[in-house]
Amino acid sequence: MSKAKILVIRGGAIGDFILTLPAIAALRQQCPHAHIEILGYQKIASLALQSRMVDQVKHIEARSLAGFFVSRGELCEDLRDYFSKFSIIISYLYDPDEIFRANIARCSPAQFIQGPHRPNENEKIHATNVFLKPLERLAIFDADHVPGLRLDCDVAISPNTVALHPGSGSESKNWPENKWSEFLAILARTTSLKFLLVGGEAEGARLNRLASGLRVGRFEIAENLPLPELATRLQGCTAFVGHDSGITHLAAALNLPCLAMWAHTEQSVWRPLGRCVTILHEPAGIETLAANRVADELLRILAATTTASRQSP
Repeated sequence: MSKAKILVIRGGAIGDFILTLPAIAALRQQCPHAHIEILGYQKIASLALQSRMVDQVKHIEARSLAGFFVSRGELCEDLRDYFSKFSIIISYLYDPDEIFRANIARCSPAQFIQGPHRPNENEKIHATNVFLKPLERLAIFDADHVPGLRLDCDVAISPNTVALHPGSGSESKNWPENKWSEFLAILARTTSLKFLLVGGEAEGARLNRLASGLRVGRFEIAENLPLPELATRLQGCTAFVGHDSGITHLAAALNLPCLAMWAHTEQSVWRPLGRCVTILHEPAGIETLAANRVADELLRILAATTTASRQSP
């Protein structure tokens, strides 16, 4: 497989992509000289390009792909040519009736490997292992299941800065804003920490409200940054605090010490994986987590990280 041209098709949100990184990394390790390409969302998949896991990323155009999800559908000529160039195609697209697979076979001689779109939560197997399983058809076994990103760029270090992401894809996963305010007030009063407040466009107002309680010079706002730029900013921080979100998975993959306040998602399947990931969960509900408990846990993590750094050779 050393000269193979391999395509990985992966849609989904940020977290879904991060949890598929071990599969992409395993392909690169097994086939170091192969051309590996991702057909996916450019803004997300560019992370793998930035870390040199893949050679190219092509944006997934839903309109062009539409015919591939119709039995014996009319296939976009450009995509017919595109798929025909690969010797291995691994798809994580939702295709329960194998219509997409059959249409790929009409235009490409590639070995086609179907991966799951999402894990079956009832099986309680972590998503990274679920997404790695299809690679056994390529004799790839026992690959590292922990996502990892190594940025191919110079990272500006922001010592004593903690990244905070007070949002997620669902309000039901979020710690209440007033608890975040209380948490920040405790840290601002009792430490010299600085804060990088992270969020998307929809979270801008929340970031500004939280920042309003902080002294100028103690915070920066990173709102709606392109994902590779956000990854670079996170890489320079001391630690990360967030929820069950794609950005938390990103921070963990960057090897940051992470503290995640967890709501109701199945941890055995979806928890972030990394060298130092702590989950805080209250069965009574995420809203019952006390601000001082979260602050104490973050300070414990920071102290442990500092001690480990001092003891490392």
